[in-house]
Amino acid sequence: MKAALLAIALAAIACNAAAQEHMHAIHDNTVHSLVRMDRLEAFDADRGTGQAWKARAWIGTDTDKLWLRSEGERVGGDTQASDLEALYGRPIARWWDVLLGVRHDFGPGPSRDFAAIGVTGVAPGKIELEATAYIGSSGHAQARIEADYDALLTNRLVLQPMLELGFNGEDDPVRHLGSGLSTMETGLRLRYEIDRRFAPYIGIVYERAYGDTAAFRRSAGEGASDTRIVAGVRFWF
Repeated sequence: MKAALLAIALAAIACNAAAQEHMHAIHDNTVHSLVRMDRLEAFDADRGTGQAWKARAWIGTDTDKLWLRSEGERVGGDTQASDLEALYGRPIARWWDVLLGVRHDFGPGPSRDFAAIGVTGVAPGKIELEATAYIGSSGHAQARIEADYDALLTNRLVLQPMLELGFNGEDDPVRHLGSGLSTMETGLRLRYEIDRRFAPYIGIVYERAYGDTAAFRRSAGEGASDTRIVAGVRFWF
């Protein structure tokens, strides 16, 4: 968990390197908005078929934004994970925002609330990065780091590699999460942009659990790793 928090802190320091330049930018007070469904997909995995989503939306000016973020998945008709975040965002450097707000987990098990703080932006090499730390009402801590990159094969064909790391401050048997690095997910999605705002895709995703998270899954009759074939659509407006 300390490594995850350090990584988030380093990301914030790195993106702040351009803050002096950003301070001299002229900001537009016009209200803009964006809704982006990064993933809306069906999958066939080792543990069954299901659906997953990842959505991002914001509204505001160049200096003040309200962010909404949601991720989740269902397997065999049951929700395995689902959350919703409401965050206030403010720029700290060119292409980088610091985010502060709350996250609500819908299950499985009892719902939970977390305070959230993190950064989102574009790192060198045009890598989109999100790094967020969460503190629950009982002091339970989590962290999530996500990175992806769009490699243009043609003007319309885009290959997107991604990496997501999940960290947990302590064991959470209800959600089968262990302390430390709990999960790592990597994937490749190939999309065809019929329009810049609409693109179907196919891909492959590999997830692996570590430490006590892997032990919890094995005790529940699940594997420590999972490979899934995905097909879905990405759109924004």
